[in-house]
Parts: sequence; C-alpha cells; structure tokens
Amino acid sequence: MPDTRPINEKKYNISKHRFLELKHHCMQYQEWRRELATLTDTVKAIEYGKEGQGSPPQGSATEQLAIKRVELEQKCKTIEQTAIETDAELYQWILEGVTSDYATYRYLRDAKGMPCGDQKYYRTRRKFYWLLDQKI
Repeated sequence: MPDTRPINEKKYNISKHRFLELKHHCMQYQEWRRELATLTDTVKAIEYGKEGQGSPPQGSATEQLAIKRVELEQKCKTIEQTAIETDAELYQWILEGVTSDYATYRYLRDAKGMPCGDQKYYRTRRKFYWLLDQKI
C-alpha cells in the first residue's frame, strides 16, 4: 500500500488518527460490495456449539439479512455520494483512489485516464476526506 500523508490538521481540523480512521473506513468499501453481492441467501447450516452463548438473535434470518444489507448499502452509498459531492467530474477516480490501496495518482492518470493534474487530484481527495468526516 502506498504511503498516504495525513491531511493538514490545522486547515481541515482532522487529526492524524481521525484521518486514518476515515481512510480505513473507505478501504472497506470493496469488502462491503463483495459482501452485498454474496449476501443473498438466508438458509444457513446449523452451527453446533453455539447453544449456550448468550441469547438467540432476535428476528428471523430474513430480517437479519435485510438489516445487514441495508447497513452495508448505506455505508457504500455514503462513500459514493461523498465522492460525487466532492467533484462530480472526478468522482469515479476519487472513489477508486480512496477505496483501493493500489490506485495512486500515477495509476489513475496513466491507466484510467484521469483528466486532471496531481495538485487538483490531491486537493479534491483532501476535500473528500473533509466531507466524509462531516458525515460519519
């Protein structure tokens, strides 16, 4: 994973640790997307050895599945909407840049055809994290 420098705490009022929290929140985006794609079946095998461990979950398996899917969709939508709010023209590259560990500026420019310079990209990415901090 390339090194990512934390954003200026004085300018954006986001501490180094809060920035890392936001960054790692975004890095889970691909996992959430995969889970949404595979989380469709409510039929599960019986788990033996779990009988006496606390109270059973409330609701049916279908209700639990629906709740889990809604939570994951909301998390993904928050990241996607923040990227769109940040810059409607660059949102697809910003989204890829903040949700994957391989997407550096050079990769996004050369392989994906991002139509902006490095200063604009980094400024937009910082704005993304600032907006995301306001939402979560």
